[in-house]
Amino acid sequence: MSSWFPMLTVLSMFYYICLRRRARLASRGEMINSRRAIESNSRALPMSIEVVQYAKEVLDFSSHYGSENSMSYTMWNLAGPPNVYPSSGDFTQTAVFRTYGNWWHQSSSSSAFKRTSPSFFSLDYVELAFEEPVYPTAIHILETYHPGSVVKILACSANPYSQTPPAEVRWETIWSAEPSRAHSPQARQFTPCIKEIDFPTNLLRLETNSSLLDYYSELDAVELHGVKEKPMLSLKIATIDMSDLDEDEYDDEDGCGIDCLTNQFSSSSLRDWTSNGYFDKLPYELIQLIISHLALPDLCRLAQTCKLLYQHCCDPLQYTYLSLQPYWATLTDASLEYLLPRCTLVQWLNLSWTGNRGFITTSGFSRLLKVCGSELVCLKLACGHFLNEACLEVIVEMCPTLQELNLSSCDKLPPPAFSHISKLCGLKRLVLYRTKIEVPDW
Repeated sequence: MSSWFPMLTVLSMFYYICLRRRARLASRGEMINSRRAIESNSRALPMSIEVVQYAKEVLDFSSHYGSENSMSYTMWNLAGPPNVYPSSGDFTQTAVFRTYGNWWHQSSSSSAFKRTSPSFFSLDYVELAFEEPVYPTAIHILETYHPGSVVKILACSANPYSQTPPAEVRWETIWSAEPSRAHSPQARQFTPCIKEIDFPTNLLRLETNSSLLDYYSELDAVELHGVKEKPMLSLKIATIDMSDLDEDEYDDEDGCGIDCLTNQFSSSSLRDWTSNGYFDKLPYELIQLIISHLALPDLCRLAQTCKLLYQHCCDPLQYTYLSLQPYWATLTDASLEYLLPRCTLVQWLNLSWTGNRGFITTSGFSRLLKVCGSELVCLKLACGHFLNEACLEVIVEMCPTLQELNLSSCDKLPPPAFSHISKLCGLKRLVLYRTKIEVPDW
C-alpha cells in the first residue's frame, strides 16, 4: 500500500485544484451577470442632454495640399458644418493633406530613423477646437474621398478659449488603429468606438497615415457628440475590475497551486545562478545588439531592472538615432534633461511635433544641443512652435557638422531668423515648407 500513497496524494491534489477552478468559474459567471445588471440599471438612469457640435476652429496642422493664401484643399475647411458630405468625389472645399502613398517616404531625400515606436503610425495631424467642453460620447468624421487615413484620435484637457492657462496639459488617446484602406473610395461617415475619459474636452487632434491609399484622402467635417456631466455608466462600471474575471488567474494563498509547485522545483536551480543570470556570460556587444531592438520607453524601463542592464541601456551608442516625435504629448524639458547623459553621440535627432504649448523651452532645447550638437548630421524640427530666433542661433553655433535641417510648418519663426541658417556651411538638405522665410528679389 505504501507504493500507492504518492500516487493518491497527487490525484487528491489534482482533484482539489479542479474543484477550485470550477468554483472560480462559477463566481466569474456571477460577476458577469452582476455587471450586466449594473449596465441595464445604469442605462435606465437619466443622462445629461447630448451636445452635438462641429469644429469651431482649426488651431494647428502639419501640412495641407492647398496654399496658405487659398481655401482650396486646406485644413481650414474642417471648421464648421460639412460643405460636401454626403457627396463623393474630389472637391476643393475639403481638407487634404500634402501626401499619400509610400512614394514620398521611399524617395532618396527621406530620412528613416531607427528604433521608432512600433505603435506610432502617424504622418500628419490636425488639431480642432470646439465651442463647449464635453465628455465625448461619439465622434463622426465625414470623409468624402478615399477614406481610411485617420489612425489616431486624441483629446486634450486644456481649453483653448480659456483666459487662464492650465496648470497641466494632458493628451489622452481615445482611439487608435493601424493604417488601413477603405473598400471603396466613396464618401463615408467614420464613427470609431472611442474610449471614455475623465475630463471634459473641446480640443481634438486627428492623426493620419495615407501610405496605403491610392489617392489623396479628403475630409469634410468633424462632429463631436458629448455630455457636459460625466456619464453615470462609467462610474458604475468602474467599481468592477474586469482583470479579476480572467479564468487563468485564481487565488493561491494556501500554496496548493501549480505555480507554487513550479517554484519549489526551480528554487534549487536558482541558487546556482550568478547575480545577473546568464547575462553575465554574454559578450557586451551581444547584449547591445539585443537591446538595440527595443523602443525608447522599453529601453528606459529595462534600465531600472539591474545595474548591468542599466549600464547597457545608458550606453550612448544606443542613441545615435533618436526619434522623440512619437512622444510629443509628454516630452518636456525634464524629459530632455533625463536623456542628456545618453545623447553625447547622437547623429540623427527627430524633435518634430514636440515642445508645443510650453512643453519645451528655449533653455531646455539649448542644453540638449550643447550636449549632442557636435555630432549631429540630421535634425528634424517640423511643427516645432517653441522655436524662435535664439534657437536657430544655437543650432548654427552647436551643430557645425549638420547636413540636413527640417523646419517645415514652423510658421511662428520670424522672417529675419532664417538669415542664421546661411552660416551652416555643410548643409545639403533644408526643408522650409510652410515657413515665413522671405526670398529677396534679385
